[in-house]
Amino acid sequence: MTVGIISFGGYIPFYRLDRKVIFKAVGWVNTATAVHARGERAVANYDEDTITMSVAAGKDCLLGIESHDVDGMYLASTTLPYRERLNAGIVSTALDLRPSSRSADFTSCLKASTTALLAGLDGVKAGNFNRLLVCAADCRLGKMGSAQEHIFGDGAAALLIGTEGVVAEFLGSHSVSYDFMDRWRSWDDRFDRPWEDRFIRDEGYGKIIPEAISGFFEKTGMKPEDISKFIFPCPYAREQMSIAKRLGFAPEKVQDNMINFVGDTGTAYPLMMMVAALEQAKPKDKLLVASYGNGSDVMCFEVTGDIERERKSRGIRGFMGRKAELGSYEKYTVFRNIVPQETGIRGELENQTPFSHLWREHRAVHGLIGTRCKKCGVSQFPPQRVCVNPKCGVIDEMEDYSFATKHGSVFTYTGDMLAYSINPPAVYGMVDMEGGGRLFVDFTDCTLETLSVGMPVEMSFRRKYYDTFRGIHGYFWKAIPVNPLKA
Repeated sequence: MTVGIISFGGYIPFYRLDRKVIFKAVGWVNTATAVHARGERAVANYDEDTITMSVAAGKDCLLGIESHDVDGMYLASTTLPYRERLNAGIVSTALDLRPSSRSADFTSCLKASTTALLAGLDGVKAGNFNRLLVCAADCRLGKMGSAQEHIFGDGAAALLIGTEGVVAEFLGSHSVSYDFMDRWRSWDDRFDRPWEDRFIRDEGYGKIIPEAISGFFEKTGMKPEDISKFIFPCPYAREQMSIAKRLGFAPEKVQDNMINFVGDTGTAYPLMMMVAALEQAKPKDKLLVASYGNGSDVMCFEVTGDIERERKSRGIRGFMGRKAELGSYEKYTVFRNIVPQETGIRGELENQTPFSHLWREHRAVHGLIGTRCKKCGVSQFPPQRVCVNPKCGVIDEMEDYSFATKHGSVFTYTGDMLAYSINPPAVYGMVDMEGGGRLFVDFTDCTLETLSVGMPVEMSFRRKYYDTFRGIHGYFWKAIPVNPLKA
């Protein structure tokens, strides 16, 4: 039985922050951070977090695949919004996975993504799943003026594992685990706490990854010359090439670490690099993937002839080119709630989710599932028992209809400077959906000036609000331009 990856997807937020902008604002804290003030880092929008980015990557991965055919979803992250709530359950609902699928959170260390991937591969190999989705995302914070603030980036990746239509066959793995204290956060910490940088580079990346790779070669009998691409996360460009050279890999075999364009995305880092490699891989290529964080997981995959079939997702390359400059370090600090923002009286109104109602309507709210009339084909949201078509009007003749996977076009829009928004003005309006139905939604990843009537849009799962008093993250779907750069 062939076990491996059957589909893959990625996600990089729309906004980028030039590292020179960061250094100009807070470089006075530590002038040594000038060495990191090159390139740009991906920055999650104010309404994005680990959950929303995982949904975006999962949606990209499942393009053209029936979600109810997926038997489970593993979510890996060190920046999960909830300590006590199944974060993977929110992602599963947003992706419209069936309730009988298995969901689980993998967290606490940066190699959680590869640990989740190995667990999924073991589950599929044992026959417990036919298809299992692994998502990884992180939205990490470095203290103002720190090297981490420059290096970190936000992003997500998703891999669908199965036995049919495999595009990259799993060949084997090896793991090492250490209680290596290089970076950590306690339950009360918002910001990453690093130990001495040279210690992390030399004793961490420089020794743990080579040990794991050497163990894999000894275990499997493979050699560096058998490998087409060596994929491992390392934000230190010079050390990355040094590690590869010591292990016997030619420079051209080392996968780009995306540090100059995205940043160190933590838990998602190795899977995002792997997706980027798969996007350019050829049949028979062998991809060696290693993670880092309290040890390392090493896996090898061989690309199959079905890889060309999987070129449909937007992936890392697609999202890499879909970007806009954030331009303001101050806006970044407000987006991440590092600096408090004046909200005005309207912003102080309480947002309280009635969870009994959310439970009754969870597929509509989180999955954007509406209804379509079986008799006349008219679709509508929110779900209704009675067909809204005046020429039809049948009762209880509805079937589920997903709006989350559909495109639409802007029917009306407005910019509201009175309504509270973290990124004013609040922009909202009506969207006509392909296949029928009209939704009233917020617009995001755009400005009022770039919107126009008739503009193609797609739906994106976003955080609607954060109730700081009760610790509740409220999620819903918003509209984003399909081609924001052509607006």
